Amino acid sequence: MDALLSKAQNITTIEEAEKLLYSSIDNHSKVIHDALALSKKAHENQTRKSGEPYIIHPILVAAITAIVSNDETMVAAALMHDVVEDTDYSIEELSEIFGEDIAFLVEGLTKIEVIRDEELIPSTSNQKLISSALTFRKMLLSSIKDVRVLVVKLCDRLHNMMTLDALPPHKQLRIAEETMVVYAPIAHRLGISKIKNRLEDLSFYYIYPNAYREIDEYITGNSQNLQLKLNTFVQKIEDLMLHNGFKEDQFEVFGRVKHYYSMYQKMQRKGIGIDEILDLIAIRILIKEDIECYKVLGLLHINFKPIISRFKDYVTLPKENGYSTIHTTLFDDDGIIEAQIRTFEMHRTAEFGIAAHWRYKSGGREKKSVNLEWLESLQYQNESLEEFYALAKGDLFSDDISVFSPRGDHYTLPRDAVALDFAYSVHSEIGNKAVGALVNKQKASLLTTLKNGDIVRILTDDTASVHCSWLDTVRTSKAKEGIKSACKQKIKACDRLSAINILSQLFDMPVAETSALFDMCESKESAYKLTSNRQIYNEVLERFMNTYTNLSDEFVYPTEFTQEHFKFITNKHIGSIEFDYCCHPKIGDQIVAFYQDEKAIIHHKLCQEAYKKMQAHDPMIYVSWVNSKSSRYQLIISLQNRKGILAELLHKLALLDLNVLSIELGITNSETAEFCKIEVETKEQNSKKLREKLSKKFKLIEMISLNDAYNK
Repeated sequence: MDALLSKAQNITTIEEAEKLLYSSIDNHSKVIHDALALSKKAHENQTRKSGEPYIIHPILVAAITAIVSNDETMVAAALMHDVVEDTDYSIEELSEIFGEDIAFLVEGLTKIEVIRDEELIPSTSNQKLISSALTFRKMLLSSIKDVRVLVVKLCDRLHNMMTLDALPPHKQLRIAEETMVVYAPIAHRLGISKIKNRLEDLSFYYIYPNAYREIDEYITGNSQNLQLKLNTFVQKIEDLMLHNGFKEDQFEVFGRVKHYYSMYQKMQRKGIGIDEILDLIAIRILIKEDIECYKVLGLLHINFKPIISRFKDYVTLPKENGYSTIHTTLFDDDGIIEAQIRTFEMHRTAEFGIAAHWRYKSGGREKKSVNLEWLESLQYQNESLEEFYALAKGDLFSDDISVFSPRGDHYTLPRDAVALDFAYSVHSEIGNKAVGALVNKQKASLLTTLKNGDIVRILTDDTASVHCSWLDTVRTSKAKEGIKSACKQKIKACDRLSAINILSQLFDMPVAETSALFDMCESKESAYKLTSNRQIYNEVLERFMNTYTNLSDEFVYPTEFTQEHFKFITNKHIGSIEFDYCCHPKIGDQIVAFYQDEKAIIHHKLCQEAYKKMQAHDPMIYVSWVNSKSSRYQLIISLQNRKGILAELLHKLALLDLNVLSIELGITNSETAEFCKIEVETKEQNSKKLREKLSKKFKLIEMISLNDAYNK
């Protein structure tokens, strides 16, 4: 397609356009010949804004359509897509000449322009385009019943974007914005990456010309260096595969520089410059059989260090639009390279998406009734056009699924959502009281992954309790917030009961009196946190000792001591430490300790059995881990090349309580950008919080977990 688009860009005569069309189609059928003749006659004497004959546009749209989907019905419709709108021909006449199928597609393409005229703010308006463009997209998707219409329209829009320089600047901007909001997402959802990437880059050129120019100048200035890296890595992969049983005719490896808009998105998300993007280049490895994808993956991961947090397997779990590829990102000697592994068949689907079914299989007629419900569910989550382009909040291109309640109510959820996400989507109370689910009338757990079209019923119980571990499994923000809120309340209740039980046991004081003393504290909610904070424990202890008048002369002041893996503060002798049968907390989990017969019995703080003991006011003592679980990360940080920068870097890392395990300097990605690679150890368990802290101090390019190769 790239070669065809390059040629199309420079075509100015009808003869050149016809030659390109016929070089693009496999079948020079009478239908296409007749459609071309009719279109030439209908558009005779019409010209475009550039002054060239109008007929060149539909011919080139047909050529692009032929490359995307070599189906004569779609190519014929592309040739005549403007005939009904701009000339005297009617749909009935086209139906009589070419049959209902072609006329149906032309009518669908004509309808798009009618909807556009009704729903889209004109380019002369000063209003924001975004709201009307979204309405236009919604109307478009709900009214177009044949997906082939959308494919031809995308080809039409691509050629319009390629010739946009003939229009005045205000119209260029409007059409580019409309393309970015309406057509690029549709191309993405249909899986036609070739068109989606082109539309994004062309729109980007007009919407943010300065940012585009900055990226273009950098890529052009570093093209030799980038191409050298690409060629070297491609050669390494080819040699690796040849030495491991693959024959030359069984695979293909090629490289590419990523498209400009994807670079811009990364710059916006990470707050970095173009010279600080490490993975500007990517390779694709094409093989014949599905199973060979995993053999190639094994070779890459054995011979190059992978960033597993970026590993995605769309071969086992294809995207809804049919996209299947294994994605992995690798450390090479002097940079990071993304690798995509797919079969030749998968590659065709990735390039041409849903249209590949027509191009390489049986033709368009029997594919006419493709269901577009999943496409209609496209949501827009941001409040401003700027946020949309920067992808600062939400991701327009996230895959959605549609599921239903037993009554037929429709709910849109993100891909990989579970039954609990559905429960919270119905209502937060349903989520909080959920105990199980029926998926397609079959019993299922709340963590069952839902599929498109599932019918889900949630089973509830007023005594249900939310499990905080579910937080890592749910996908929707509503479910995450519901679980967080429930867990905060649960931890708060546990802290309150534990604090009362600890001090009741320590002072041998009735529970009612202990509770009354807490009520006298200025900030009793803070005082209850003594269960996990030594400083608060000591402060509350002193306050109680000064307030409590019935303190026995035999009272022994508690001491802090370490025993096995635990730190205790108590005035009781601990003969042994045991775990109960119910929860077995791991190092780093929140824990509580009950005191029974000189034994400390350890539970997870959120254990249900522990909560029953707290409610029964069983004696408790303060406990914490001696060493919380440490996490290891690899950081890639952009550095200026100046004196003292390393000392400054190490000082800032020390202030963040990070233990530096190794450091590698002098990693270069271009003539202007330098990086260092650091391995650190930290007690901070929340990777998001750590990333935020680091980003405030440094230009953080990547943060990669080293704890577990298959954990993000």
